[in-house]
Amino acid sequence: MQADAGLDSLMQSGEPARRHLRRRLELFLRVLAIFIGLSWIFIQAITAIFAWPHFWEFALEPGRNIHVVNLLVVLGAWLVARRRDLSRAALERLDVVATCAVSVLFAVDLATNPAQRRPELFLVILLSNTLTLRAALVPSSPRRSLGLGLFALLCAIGATFAMHGSGRPGADVLWFPTVLMTSFLMSMAVVATTIVSRVIYGLRARASEALRLGQYVLERKLGEGGMGIVYQASHAMLKRPTAVKLISPEKTTPLLLARFEREVQLTASLAHPNTIAIYDYGRTAEGVFYYAMEYLDGLTLEALVELDGAQPPGRVAHILRQMCGALAEAHAVGLIHRDIKPANVVLCERGGESDVVKVLDFGLVKRRESAGEVKLSGDDVLVGTPLYMAPEALLTPDAIDGRADLYAVGAVGYYLLSGQHVFSGASVAAVLADHLHTAPPSIARRLGREVPEALEALLLRCLKKEPADRPASAAELLRGLDGCGLGWSQAEATAWWRGHAIARKRSAPSAGATPPGTLTVDIMRHA
Repeated sequence: MQADAGLDSLMQSGEPARRHLRRRLELFLRVLAIFIGLSWIFIQAITAIFAWPHFWEFALEPGRNIHVVNLLVVLGAWLVARRRDLSRAALERLDVVATCAVSVLFAVDLATNPAQRRPELFLVILLSNTLTLRAALVPSSPRRSLGLGLFALLCAIGATFAMHGSGRPGADVLWFPTVLMTSFLMSMAVVATTIVSRVIYGLRARASEALRLGQYVLERKLGEGGMGIVYQASHAMLKRPTAVKLISPEKTTPLLLARFEREVQLTASLAHPNTIAIYDYGRTAEGVFYYAMEYLDGLTLEALVELDGAQPPGRVAHILRQMCGALAEAHAVGLIHRDIKPANVVLCERGGESDVVKVLDFGLVKRRESAGEVKLSGDDVLVGTPLYMAPEALLTPDAIDGRADLYAVGAVGYYLLSGQHVFSGASVAAVLADHLHTAPPSIARRLGREVPEALEALLLRCLKKEPADRPASAAELLRGLDGCGLGWSQAEATAWWRGHAIARKRSAPSAGATPPGTLTVDIMRHA
């Protein structure tokens, strides 16, 4: 009993469990309908072959009609199960009602055909197959499976008594042994299907437990990056959508995990509305580090350009302002992102507002250590994305500051405004060489049309090779964006999201997943 209670507690209602139950119940009813339909066709074919020319006399017998009624009942239950708005409790009731109705109709069907040889054996076969099919397909507690099995057992006993113990002509005088045999065979079927239910139910419960991290239940995989895997999840109590990232121990070292854990703690302290919120972090019993963050249903800037091309200058300025706000807070507490790129910035609708920016994946952040602090930031490791790496991140990665992030912001703005990367060489080495030595081409010349001079000049200033020639801080860059005089209204943003709703759902990658393309090089190892 305690084991059953434990299983019940694991399998309690939840959206993933409800969806799974609906899919499996729909499958059970569909297969059962096919099973009953094929049985009816087989019976009609046999009747047509061996009872011709009296086929219609047999075809119109009450039992034949009950078989059709049984098929219609199952098809009706299947159509109801296809409804996506049914609650878990309603689905469970539908399971019980449909299984009981099928058991009754099978019993009546065979009981009204006493002329058939050994009808009780056919009944046992039909009921056993139905219960076995249900136990294998429908997630159900052993207790419910046992209850439905006992109901089917009573139907079999009642039908057998009606067939052989009624005292009517043709009834079996040895009706009592026949009832005992039917009861024994059905009891074995009930025990077997209850055991099947318990085993499958237990396996699903253990699978659910394996997909549970503390109070978070993992629902589906969103993506996989160089450091780990991201899942959509929900909090067991709060039921809020969450993204959980698991850091693979095989892809990290103890020092890197210690650094990552500390940086997640620091990132969790950030409160800017344009920074992704970190809810929780911890380690599994197996030592896998994970952290939970807000789930974002939107478009990365990379997907935005792939979907809609070069963006209007006002929208570009609007997006960059929000990015600067998030980075200004991070830089103020000594955090440098180091991997700002279009795939790490999500554009979404939040709190009734459209075009809300969320800067995510602070997994590569670097913190300026205070004097005497243990060095965990991995300054001897070159990290970032080649298309957006500042020159100093290549030459002196241990000496970068917030202006390296501003270089990446300029490259992101360039990409949004032109629809093209600043540099796109044939190889990673060529791209890195361009970042070191080549001046960015004019955006207006690339597009073949005019763009706001103030915005282009500001972006090209961010892309200066020397950090001293760039804006000194994210706050200064934000003021420069404000000075461009470019606006993007909520009405324009909302109209875009409404106009691209279908295409957005088809092309948007799952927010929260770490996109590929991050370069990590251990300088000391390759020195």
